Amino acid sequence: MTKLIKYYQPPESKLWSGGISDPSYPNQYWYEGIKIYKEGLDKLKSNSLHGNFGILGYSCDEGVKRNNGRQGAKNGPKAIREELGKLSAHFSKKIITDYGDVFAFENKIELAQELYSNIICEIIQSGQVSIGIGGSHDIAYGHFCGIKKALSKLGSDKIGVLNFDAHFDLRPTINGPNSGTPFYQIMNEFGSDTNYLALGIQKSSNSDLLYEIASELGVNYIPIEDCKSDNLNDVFNIIDENFIDCDLLYVSIDLDGFASSHAPGVSAPGPFGFSINFFRSVFEHVLKTKNVKAIDIVELNPKYDIDSITAKLAAQIVSIITEKISS
Repeated sequence: MTKLIKYYQPPESKLWSGGISDPSYPNQYWYEGIKIYKEGLDKLKSNSLHGNFGILGYSCDEGVKRNNGRQGAKNGPKAIREELGKLSAHFSKKIITDYGDVFAFENKIELAQELYSNIICEIIQSGQVSIGIGGSHDIAYGHFCGIKKALSKLGSDKIGVLNFDAHFDLRPTINGPNSGTPFYQIMNEFGSDTNYLALGIQKSSNSDLLYEIASELGVNYIPIEDCKSDNLNDVFNIIDENFIDCDLLYVSIDLDGFASSHAPGVSAPGPFGFSINFFRSVFEHVLKTKNVKAIDIVELNPKYDIDSITAKLAAQIVSIITEKISS
């Protein structure tokens, strides 16, 4: 991994701040309870790591640029940490470690993805649940490859992928990888061992070709029209059936899947996404019913956020993860 050290930024303690706890009740806020990894990239090996959750940022929006989107998501990890630090901590005695960020040095996202996958592999092999924060959605390819590497060493095979998103992100890699290609890359390379379900798909955001590619690759999806609170049981059943034979589940949350009234600060906002209540019900169901080992929250674009509402949403999703997953 050290050959890619120029793609790595160690965690910064100054990004974590918040209220001051009463000395009689210490560590009441996230910033007081988070563990900052200080050992350096050369010592980041699974046999030297311990804890319950590992946070790794993807400070990159080159993939968005290549996909003709609006840039700014590279600052997403920083904004999430700043909001997360202020939250009340309810993760009890669980150890949550910030491992810093991977970024695309000289805009080379392929090498950034390689390093990301290597670090994720070590985090998962150590027994931690990996939490990715981003950053453009090309994080998903690096994250998945890291999961795959870890599983091959742990003796597991079948991976379920649940993507909360308005887009399939199944664009062919004709001009190289970008924020719209990660699940095409995953399914082309690992499709025989992968079940991919996209939740929140919108017709206005996906061409006929992408629906054809989804069909060819065996990708299942739930359209946004079915993502309603009065349809939760049907959604739960589809999710449970889709991943029944999977050894673990990787969940990717693209914040542009939410209605823009809930998440204005994203790379590709849209008015017809799912609601906060719908998402939370489905997400908590998934965390309770499957062996979730990896999650990422992506496409936060602070440049276009309003009152940090999208960053706050992302931070609270991370908080839910650490509360609801027993690891």
